[in-house]
Amino acid sequence: MPGRKGGKMNTKPHVVIVGAGFGGLGVAEQLAHVPVDVTLIDRHNYHTFQPLLYQVATSVLNAEDVGAPVRSMFRHQENVTFRLATVTGIDVRGHKIQLDEGDEIAYDYLVLAGGATVNYFNTPGAAEHAFPLYTLMDAVKLRNRVLQQFEMADRESAQLTEGVLNFVIVGGGPTGVETAGALSDLFYKVLPHDYHQLATEKARVILVEMGKEVLAAFKENLRGYAKETLEERGVEVRLGEAVAEVGPTFVRLKSGEEIKAHTLIWAAGVRPNPLADLLEVPKGRGGRVKLNPDLGVPEHPELYVVGDMGEVTSDGQVLPQLASVAMQSGEHVGRQISRRIHGEQTQPFKYWDKGFMATIGRGAAVVELPNKSTLQGPLAYFAWLGVHLVLLSGMRNRIETLWNWGWSALTHDRAARIIIDAQDDEAKTPVVPVSKP
Repeated sequence: MPGRKGGKMNTKPHVVIVGAGFGGLGVAEQLAHVPVDVTLIDRHNYHTFQPLLYQVATSVLNAEDVGAPVRSMFRHQENVTFRLATVTGIDVRGHKIQLDEGDEIAYDYLVLAGGATVNYFNTPGAAEHAFPLYTLMDAVKLRNRVLQQFEMADRESAQLTEGVLNFVIVGGGPTGVETAGALSDLFYKVLPHDYHQLATEKARVILVEMGKEVLAAFKENLRGYAKETLEERGVEVRLGEAVAEVGPTFVRLKSGEEIKAHTLIWAAGVRPNPLADLLEVPKGRGGRVKLNPDLGVPEHPELYVVGDMGEVTSDGQVLPQLASVAMQSGEHVGRQISRRIHGEQTQPFKYWDKGFMATIGRGAAVVELPNKSTLQGPLAYFAWLGVHLVLLSGMRNRIETLWNWGWSALTHDRAARIIIDAQDDEAKTPVVPVSKP
């Protein structure tokens, strides 16, 4: 099937992949030895390893440790071309997409792998005042915020009674639990050595979860261990509570309680990337695109959706929006495109459950294996470290991350405790007048 690439006729089919997340990369890598031309489009020139974003936000890792340049990742795969752009329109009938620069790109196969974005569930004030944790910039902004709050409290100790060091985390899933545990370690183990005159023990980490337990997807013994460990480390766990309103200096719960807090971290849920709204096709729960068993869009065999944007199913079950699902669904779609090009029938997606894991701070984690056996404590923590180190993209990232983890373990220190705010630096740069002769 001849295709078009960059406006020129080409003898090879043209596969366009939107999104350089886990799903998009999986598709591109599977097409390495397939006679196609691939255009990979993303609004950032890097891939983000999202499971470790909370460690950037809590000063364990540098931003560069969890980001890998996309062009570098495909330097040896000559059939992949990267395009830094944002998709603004999709012409399904005409097999074209529109970019923010005004360009159009024609395709023979289109794979949407845009991931998800934060879902505030229409909570008043959340969009304006909450700090999400879904992109690399989200993590950097949150790290800046945390450190800036301690600097403010150090300058003005009276601010302690106004909640300047109260940090509320909404959502008791893996992201919320991991962030709460990491903040606890930072506040009570690391920062007391930095702020000699500040009562850092007055900092509060408050985890709010509307369900009856944290880590609801895990087995009961792991849920109980996670809650107990968080509380032992100073985290206030509020179960059966939901946020009713967020303000710049307060968080109001639906029970009526108002918490003085200047920082609310939103880890309560996601929704599909707005790209899904550009498709006039049936949507499922939460706005996810309904898909065929092979992850193709019904009535559009040239269109595929992977990861969080699609209602990915395996054996008739809708799968959760997890990185492992995105990875495997991307690899599957890459294989299906290859099969179609070689004149073969596509196959339904089959998910391989590798289990679940989450950290609860330094030296503590929970792991649920595929056979339903469980691990908890230090052994689970080292298993978590090993798995995430292997999954990181690039040897440099692995070495840097291992070094930072080792440094933190040996010294109880975190090297990434710096505030980087380009806007502030630019605003504060003095203007030096030119001397007249």
